Parts: sequence; structure tokens; C-alpha cells
Amino acid sequence: MNVRGKTLRGNFIHAPQASSVEALTDCLLAVDGSGRIAAIYPVDHAEREPAENAARQAGNLVEFGEADFLVPGLIDLHVHAPQYPQLGLALDEPLEVWLEKYTFPLESRYADPEFARQCYSQLVDDLLRNGTTTAAYFGTVHQEATRILADICIEKGQRALVGKVAMDNPDSCPDDYRDRSAEESVSGTRALIDYIRGHPGNRENRVLPVVTPRFIPSCTDAALAGLGALAAECGCHIQTHCSESDWAHAHVLDRHGMTDAASLDRFRLLGRRTILAHATRLEEADWKRLCVRGSAIAHCPLSNAYFGDAVFPLRAALARGVHVGLGTDISGGPTASVLESARMAMAASRILQSGADPDRAPGDRNRPNSAIDFQTAFHLATSAGGTALDLPIGRFEVGYRFDALRIDAAAPDGTIRLFGTTDAISVLQKIVHTASRPNIADVWVDGVRV
Repeated sequence: MNVRGKTLRGNFIHAPQASSVEALTDCLLAVDGSGRIAAIYPVDHAEREPAENAARQAGNLVEFGEADFLVPGLIDLHVHAPQYPQLGLALDEPLEVWLEKYTFPLESRYADPEFARQCYSQLVDDLLRNGTTTAAYFGTVHQEATRILADICIEKGQRALVGKVAMDNPDSCPDDYRDRSAEESVSGTRALIDYIRGHPGNRENRVLPVVTPRFIPSCTDAALAGLGALAAECGCHIQTHCSESDWAHAHVLDRHGMTDAASLDRFRLLGRRTILAHATRLEEADWKRLCVRGSAIAHCPLSNAYFGDAVFPLRAALARGVHVGLGTDISGGPTASVLESARMAMAASRILQSGADPDRAPGDRNRPNSAIDFQTAFHLATSAGGTALDLPIGRFEVGYRFDALRIDAAAPDGTIRLFGTTDAISVLQKIVHTASRPNIADVWVDGVRV
């Protein structure tokens, strides 16, 4: 059921700030004809009753059940779309081996448009079923395949950022899978930007282009400089990797004599709409630089466990004022669920706080005040992702897009067990920790059921 132009009555839960959940119990929320939230009437609002009566008389009132809880759609800040076929495979290798032996050969197969169409269609379907209403996608170097990914997101109604991966460095990229020059990296990126912005089915700009240098090791300096200039010219989002592992971090230090973040900044690739994946090796000056630029980090706790060589200091990043959201990092992370990433974010933060080496004394093996709670994890999966992308999504506020999920806490095949729990905050805790795909009953993007 599409809800554009409808007034909804039910239980809404969102987290506009970290560790601050707002439960709008038995609330009235109006969605306008474009899918934007037009009005919110809590139960004690003076205009609640006349608004509800008017909607009922017009036949536009949609009422949800007691076991239904509406939450903002989940936002995945880091997805390698072409890697979906290898989800759950080859996770026992170091990052550089994983890329060369498994990932690059797989991504090269997207020269075949039919292969691309099959894989991308399955990916977008699965992410929507998992409640991911917005995804930031890395594509491949292939122009046609990446256009197909954008087409599929537009067709299926997912909000997305789609980027053609730029990688032209012959020293780090396979001969049969790379851009042939820096000029090709930049011109191919520009061509995709023009395609997405001029797409006749994308008039509402639900799908956005994103400048996507894979990471510094895969790009020549000329490509990085050209992409930075292009991003400044077109005003696009930027996505890349930053200090993902010891190897990647050391590569940039050796090559440029500075950290990843400093080098990206030098090439004009750090800005308010930049998303940096991982960032497990940031130094003090890097943190300050990200705050000044307003850039965001896609925290990928599951893939960090396999490839990051460290636990990302999430709570410290938030305390510094850095924008942080969540990413699955398909397929470096072996799940397509943002909720699973949220759960791992909580677990990793607790490991960092309590320490991992039992042979060390408690005061010597831990980082105090590192743990986050379920409320912060929920915030990261929703509102924080919207803030990171500088888009009006991720919360229930007037003027924001109605991207939302209906969680059926009583779904027979679901995994939420309430045992009489009715308090909305307690229910949310169960949702964050135990919800699964059968509990996700409806998914809306811009008020359209997808």
C-alpha cells in the first residue's frame, strides 16, 4: 500500500540523536503527495482530533495495529554491489590477497551486461527486503553495468547513490580490469553523472551519482586530482576507502608521505558530502580534518573484523563530532543486513571497552568509555546515515522524506518475542537485537511501498 497523500495512525519510533530515542505512541503522521512528511500530531496535540476526523472522512486514514511499529528506513553507507555473488566467501585472506585473487576477477565479469543485470537485480531486491531504503553503491569500472545498477534502483524505487569505480593505477590493478588512463577514469565518471541526472525515470532525484575513486592504492595521482576537480564542479557526493587496514594505510604513507585522509584532502576529495569507508587508522590530525570538512565515516564493523586489523573507536569518533553511519561493506562483510551491522557495532564497541587479550590486566587491555548502547546503534542505522549523506532521511520530522519500515513484532515467522512487552523503548530494544526479515512487513521509500 502506497501512503502518499495519506494520514497514518500508529506507533512511530525514531532516534534523531545518539542515545536519544523518541517514541511517538498512537501518533498521527501525514504524508504529502510527493512522499514528504507534512505534519505530525502526537496524541496530545491540539489539532490531532480534527486532523484525524478530516482524514477519516476523506478516506485517507491508514491505521496500524498494536503490534506494528514504524521506524525509519535503514541506510547503508557502503556497499560493493558487484561483490554480492561472493558474499560469505574468501574471508580468511588478507585484504590485498582477497582483492587480487577473488574480488577483481569477480568484478571483471561485469563486462557482461546480462550478468550485471541478474546480480544487481537480486541485490537490490534483497536489500529492500532487509529494510535498506538507501544504499551507497560502488559499481565497477564498466559504464554499461553501472548504468544498469542505476536503472534497477530507479525501477525498484530504492534511494541510492551509484558510482562507477575509478581505478587506473597499473601498479595496483589488473591489466584486464582497470581504466586505461586517468582521463578515462574522469570521463567515465562524468558520463555516469550525466546519465543518472538526465535519466527520464529519475525526475525526483531518488538516485544520485557519486564520484568513486576506489581507494588511493588503485588510483594514480592524476586520476585523484581529476576526480577531485570533477566533484567540485558537479557538486556530487564522493565515496572512497580511507585507512582501511595496516596495508592500505602504510601504502599511502609510503607513497605520499602522509595519511590517507590528508592525501584525499590534498586532492579535494574531502568535503561535506564525502563518505570514507572504515577509517580504522586515523591519526589526531585526521580527526580534526574530518570535523573541519564535515566528511563522514561509513563504519563497517563486520568487515573490519575480517580486514580492518583493528576495532574502530566509534564512541570516540562521535564524541569528536565526526559524522558516522553504518555500512555492510558487502562482501567484505558477510551480511546484507544493516541491523546485523548495528548489532556488530555494539559488540565491537564492548570488546574495545573491555579488552580482547585475557593475558593482560583489565586496565591494560581495554579502552574505557568505548561501548555504545542499542539506542545509538539504531541512530547510526537511520538518522546518522541521513546526516552523513546530507539528505533529509532517517527520522520522522516534518520536511523529511517518508522512508520507513513497518515492523510486525508479532509476525509468526519472525524472531521478535514480546512476552507482553508494550513499552515502545523496550520493543525497540528487541527490534534492534532480534528482528529478522520476516518481521519487516512493509518498506516505503518516498511514501511508495517497494
